[in-house]
Amino acid sequence: MALAGTAQDSQAPVEFARSEEFSEGPVFDYEGNFFFTHGRLVTRVAPNGSSAVWAATSGANGHKILPDGNHLLCVTGDRAIVLFDPTGKVIRPASTECDGAPLRAPNDLTLDQHGGFYFTDPGGSRDKPIGTVHYVDSSGVTHLVASGMWVPNGLVLSQDGRTLFVAETLPNRVVKFAVDGQGKLGALEEFAQLPFREGHQPEPDGMALDTNGNLYVAHLGTSTVKVLAPDGSPLRTLPAGNYDASNLVFGGTDLNELYITGSTGHRSNTPGRVYRLNLADVTGVSSLRPR
Repeated sequence: MALAGTAQDSQAPVEFARSEEFSEGPVFDYEGNFFFTHGRLVTRVAPNGSSAVWAATSGANGHKILPDGNHLLCVTGDRAIVLFDPTGKVIRPASTECDGAPLRAPNDLTLDQHGGFYFTDPGGSRDKPIGTVHYVDSSGVTHLVASGMWVPNGLVLSQDGRTLFVAETLPNRVVKFAVDGQGKLGALEEFAQLPFREGHQPEPDGMALDTNGNLYVAHLGTSTVKVLAPDGSPLRTLPAGNYDASNLVFGGTDLNELYITGSTGHRSNTPGRVYRLNLADVTGVSSLRPR
């Protein structure tokens, strides 16, 4: 699966790994292993470049690693967030329903500083605005915290935990919510409308932050990552390597390497790739919480 390359300048994405299917869910663990989801599989790439299938699922997407080393995956085929141990074995479901209603298609998640996490559920929301954002608290209870959205997708918390950014895919924009307390969100506000691309279907997907508060958005259908300043204004456009850039995570010893998942063409029928982009002038925010 993995094809190691050498990081170069910020204008030259280097192929890092490949898969037969559209790739998603990039994440590093505390030992420097890289994981990504593709189709029904999750692959682990070791620091030495060797790779192997880590877990088989009914179809995985978003992925985060907890301070105890266990993994949380959005397993869309199971309509659940599932907890895995560090070896790739299922421990238990972490969320399957909210207020008695089953989840539809959990997509991505982000950890908070209180032992909980937020996740998006866009199931059915391409046809009507029924997309939701949920919060799972440290006791394992799932709460509805936002609704009425058109395909809520990637999401990330600001470093101070006071703002939740969500990619609303269908309107091609990023929205934000003030975090008013643990699992409590304020009203939806538009953060940035992304540019359109004639003849293509540009849509925001996964996101990450740097230590200056700039937001990095994987922009499907554009072969780019859009970088937005803390006020939402466009700051920079980076080459993604993939045509359908789906998600991203910062890695490397200095957190100045951006790893970007996606596919060479449209995500429905072309192979997946992971690219690495060296950003010497940037320090990213890790997706890992301190142990």
